[in-house]
Amino acid sequence: MYSSSVADAPLIREPLHAPVAHLVRGGVVEGIHYGSVVVLDTDGGVRFQLGDVEAAFYPRSALKPLQAVAMVRAGLPLDGELLSLAAASHSGEERHLAGSRRILELAGLSEADLRNVRDLPFDPVVRDDWIRAGRLPSRLAQNCSGKHAAMLYVCELNGWSLDDYLDPGHPLQQAIAEIVEDLTGQRIARVTVDGCGAPLFSVSLHGLARAAARITTAAPGTPEARVADAMREHAEMASGSGRDVAALMRAVPGLLAKDGFEGVQVAALPDGRAVAVKIADGANRARVPVAAAALARAGVDPAALTEFAGEPLLGGGEAVGCVRPVRALDPVTLSACA
Repeated sequence: MYSSSVADAPLIREPLHAPVAHLVRGGVVEGIHYGSVVVLDTDGGVRFQLGDVEAAFYPRSALKPLQAVAMVRAGLPLDGELLSLAAASHSGEERHLAGSRRILELAGLSEADLRNVRDLPFDPVVRDDWIRAGRLPSRLAQNCSGKHAAMLYVCELNGWSLDDYLDPGHPLQQAIAEIVEDLTGQRIARVTVDGCGAPLFSVSLHGLARAAARITTAAPGTPEARVADAMREHAEMASGSGRDVAALMRAVPGLLAKDGFEGVQVAALPDGRAVAVKIADGANRARVPVAAAALARAGVDPAALTEFAGEPLLGGGEAVGCVRPVRALDPVTLSACA
């Protein structure tokens, strides 16, 4: 079972990553993706690990469910689609922008109060349409705008200052840091700035998986359960149309999943089984099949994961290979390579 105590921060060191995926073309290993993988059992014990799961690393947006839990604990009254959006790395679709505006309206605020960076929509098709329409980068279009709108809402409800809500010393960010340590079960190793401008907390891959399991096994009605329910029931609000993380939650009943930049993936089932993945070079082409193989290691039916086996490698327009998890992770191999 999980301990309620908080352990020391993970060590800051060069991570000892291991090969986690092979780029196979025509039966020859053409390239290797390094990374780390951890799979937890229902009791929190480590069922499988590969690479370095205890070194400090940055979970990037895979930390957003934890941030959302902290905001709900601090009084955020959202549920459903808007709570899912508060934990989102959204694609910039109109429903995402409308949802972020709605959160700001509930707080009596506007886009001008946001302090995240200006950006174009994340989804390539939406981005191209945005550019063709002559629209400029905006804070609302940036993929973290739902989280930032929710942060402002929490500040408004608690009477906290708005202009400096991204300062690590701000009451909001201190509250989030406390919950990150509570859910991961370890002290934060280092604080830096994420791409959107919000504080980013360094924990271990093991700690991230432990936090996801604690969220999915929490009692109904708790902040953790509210966040998990919102993200699972409104997966496209937490990501976007056609996104692999939303498809994964639809394919595996009860699964909570969140991706993050630089090849990070975390996922957990309602019984506490959980996986966390870090691809050292940040490649999405390896993140997806490695995460699928890790879930198979956790006991998910491989038949439910076939669409996540990886993109084929093309030669002359024909499939001649694939990105395949290493045998140590997936002895059976979810995907067949030429």
